[in-house]
Amino acid sequence: MPNIGFSTGSLSLGRFEAALQMLLGKNIAAVELSALRAAELPALAAAVDRLRLEQYSYVSVHAPSNWDTLTEAEGIEFLAVFAAKNWPIVLHPDCIENYGAWRVFGSLLLIENMDKRKLVGRTAAELETVFDQLPEAGLCFDIGHAHQVDPTMAEAFHILRQFGRRVTQVHMSHVDSRNAHVGLRWASIQAFQKVAHLIPENIPIILETPVAEGGIDTEMEMAREALTVPTSDLVVAR
Repeated sequence: MPNIGFSTGSLSLGRFEAALQMLLGKNIAAVELSALRAAELPALAAAVDRLRLEQYSYVSVHAPSNWDTLTEAEGIEFLAVFAAKNWPIVLHPDCIENYGAWRVFGSLLLIENMDKRKLVGRTAAELETVFDQLPEAGLCFDIGHAHQVDPTMAEAFHILRQFGRRVTQVHMSHVDSRNAHVGLRWASIQAFQKVAHLIPENIPIILETPVAEGGIDTEMEMAREALTVPTSDLVVAR
């Protein structure tokens, strides 16, 4: 059974401790601590040793999506706090100004494939240019981004075929036409099933779907459905 969890940013925007309280005691063993806004990163780094994380077998951190209140160098310094705990760090490739500075994180650095509004990291070809600069980095495969870029899931297939060995974590949500992460829908579930067989069962699945506490279990069940390979596809695969 896949290890399915949540991003704190999807449960309580900018309030990581409130999000962790929502998950406390639930049968959830994976979590991504979100500092998607640069202003959130110093507070997260300062709080890390007091957070209630004992229920999680997998913890990752999402780096800021821009450097509006920090420099890149300052951001890397804060992120080193989490790397010291051996936690993966998810990074948007368009945030990289100095590739050499990020190499310090080695395989703990996870590059995320992007949605269609970005100019880099949307396709396998664009990701290849990033990994040429960061040969040790892993991939956080955002299946919702891949679906938005190409609803046929052909590009998702190419990304997973080319970089499957790098996949360390999966982001899952439905990404709408406004580039917003929203709850899973039947159409996205059916699309995700097309490439589910390329995602190893042991890869943590982080939901980026904004749900209330009462909807957590339902959203996780929908995620499991999205990872189920249809019987007809299994027959074809054989």
